[in-house]
Amino acid sequence: MSSSPSPEPQPENLMAQRFRGFLPVAVDVETGGFNSRTDALLEVAAVTMVFDRDGRLLPDQALNVHVEPFEGSNIEPAALEFTGIDPYHPLRGALPERDALREIFTMVRRAVRAAGCNRAVLVGHNAHFDNGFIQAAAARQQLKRNPFHPFSSFDTATLAGVAFGQTVLAKACEAAELAFDSREAHSALYDAQKTAELFCVIVNRFRDAGFTPK
Repeated sequence: MSSSPSPEPQPENLMAQRFRGFLPVAVDVETGGFNSRTDALLEVAAVTMVFDRDGRLLPDQALNVHVEPFEGSNIEPAALEFTGIDPYHPLRGALPERDALREIFTMVRRAVRAAGCNRAVLVGHNAHFDNGFIQAAAARQQLKRNPFHPFSSFDTATLAGVAFGQTVLAKACEAAELAFDSREAHSALYDAQKTAELFCVIVNRFRDAGFTPK
């Protein structure tokens, strides 16, 4: 679990006005497979965002939690080989799925209130995958205060394809002139941070080009 300090306060109400009352939050999940209903959620990271005093979007607070596989969950060996996660390592510091989500949701709800927004919207690289696991886990644990919109999301794979002609996260970051260490990839925290940075670059470039919504 990790977090980072918040930068200077954002201009009043700017976030609430920019994204129709939604606070964009970058999320990355590491899982035991591709099926959100049956496969284990193993790691979740979230990065909130904030506008600085010049009206530029920046990554803000970050939180990463390791998750215990829920009872009866499926874990594909190929998924563990891909992520390098040992779900049962004694030093992993994993939380039960319900507690892990509550940690993430608490941070996000606080950020939503601070920004004057009414809900969070998930920003993900191939966002449907990450949002699917978050929504399935929240339903499984009967968490009623899920701050994320149930189906709306911002997909940086799509946005980067339009902005830079690249849909792979590493290549999109390179095109956006963001450092990317492939050795750190497939860590939920690192990928969430890079997704947040990429989203901010795209939003700020639209602003610089004069395409800020009225």
